[in-house]
Amino acid sequence: MIKRYGIIGFVKLFVSLIYTKLFHRNARLIRLPFDIRNSRYIQIGDNFTTGVGCRLEAYPENENKVLHIGRNVEINDYVHISAKEDVTIGDNVLIASKVFISDLNHGSYGADDIHDSPNTPPNERELYAKAVIIQENVWLGESVSVLSGVTIGRGTIVGANSVVSKSLPSYVIAVGIPAKVIKKYNFVSERWEDI
Repeated sequence: MIKRYGIIGFVKLFVSLIYTKLFHRNARLIRLPFDIRNSRYIQIGDNFTTGVGCRLEAYPENENKVLHIGRNVEINDYVHISAKEDVTIGDNVLIASKVFISDLNHGSYGADDIHDSPNTPPNERELYAKAVIIQENVWLGESVSVLSGVTIGRGTIVGANSVVSKSLPSYVIAVGIPAKVIKKYNFVSERWEDI
């Protein structure tokens, strides 16, 4: 272990392991620094693992949990997840570094009949939220952004630097800004096929 991480890295890992076992017993390893805001509104499943610098935050309108993380979820360095209404991450999800997931915006911009004025300072606009659901076995690549109102189907892969602004079906690969499906898994041929 020391050979792999070095002495300083090993000490940091050991401190993170102690923190995990004291404050998040069902997690596998939470690497420090780790920022969790309003933890009573966040549900974390067994074997949760993080990289360094991750931030989880919940701002519910009532006393319900609004951020649900399934079993065996791994998030890498500097992931930021923010929830107001509902962010649900299914079991066995892998999230690369610098990923942003949020169900909320400062203001509404045409999703409903509510339109916030650009003359109102952004931090004075009412928070507007729509649920985000990431189903089981999803893999989000480096620097992906998942925006409010999105569902990502089971087994889907989202390529690096993509922005998911609309829902994606199960068993596809999507890339780009906005993310578009480029491949779908064929269960008969057992291959990823171009769309």
